[in-house]
Amino acid sequence: MSFTIVEPATARLNRSELAVPGSSPAFFEKAAKSAADVIFLDLEDAVAPDDKVQARKNIIEALNDVDWGEKTMSVRINGLDTHYMYRDVVDLIEQGGERLDMIMIPKVGTAADVYALDMLVTQAEDAMGRKKKIGFEMIIETALGMSNVEEIAAASWRNESLHFGVADYAASTKARTTVIGGPNANYGVLTDKDGDKPRDYHWGDMWHYAVSRMVVAARAHGLRPIDGPFGDFSDPDGFKAQAYRAAVLGCEGKWAIHPSQIDIANEVNSPSEKEVTQAQRILDAMKQAQAEGKGAVSLDGRLIDIASIKQAEVMVKKAEQIAAAG
Repeated sequence: MSFTIVEPATARLNRSELAVPGSSPAFFEKAAKSAADVIFLDLEDAVAPDDKVQARKNIIEALNDVDWGEKTMSVRINGLDTHYMYRDVVDLIEQGGERLDMIMIPKVGTAADVYALDMLVTQAEDAMGRKKKIGFEMIIETALGMSNVEEIAAASWRNESLHFGVADYAASTKARTTVIGGPNANYGVLTDKDGDKPRDYHWGDMWHYAVSRMVVAARAHGLRPIDGPFGDFSDPDGFKAQAYRAAVLGCEGKWAIHPSQIDIANEVNSPSEKEVTQAQRILDAMKQAQAEGKGAVSLDGRLIDIASIKQAEVMVKKAEQIAAAG
């Protein structure tokens, strides 16, 4: 184990994160009653420029008046390159009460972006005597952001999660796609010309590297890695496949841009009863092995050791967290 100890961010259930436009207050009550773990009220991409001031007012009113239950509440502010951003932050903190848990920062490009927002949030919190620290969610959605993802992840004690913003990332890298997430028929390989006849074509995941790099940066700094949007909400099977891919790589949640995606995200990012039972069996077997002075033991014909305990503990703790949330 390294002498450098990674402190985990604030523990939050983050299996599903529902996006709700701030310009559509009719959706607020429905979102509050949904099964989403986290809700982010959006002031950025989902809101037209002429509607941004009113959307900000809508969100502030909703934070104060809507019963959000035990949900984690976040607001995606406008970019640091816009004149809306400072007012978003100041008004939310001065008028939004204590209900706001996190601020989502779009298109983070450098650690300095996070530092600048931290300064503004800290000053506003101190001025208001706010009791609860606001956390940061950061969307990695540009080539600049991905190239600086390690520094971004370490830039503030407020940092809680990194999110992969696939659409803007595709635009930034000039990727040849017009869809939001999902596979691309042109990203694949043919089997060898001297092999199969006819040759088989195997699709690949064009986002694998980006998601993997973000996951490593997040985990190295104790943050939650969250997969971003899947644009075709009429394709639940496609959404589930992308969510499973992200979960296997280490993400612990996924955006839902439509209510129909919430239950799928929760299902994919929750350990099954079978998985939890097996994890508990591993913990029980290792407990017995340690009592007998053994460092490893076999279970069902497979070796389990200290590393197995860590994997099993992650599974069991997640199940306990979900059960505690009701």
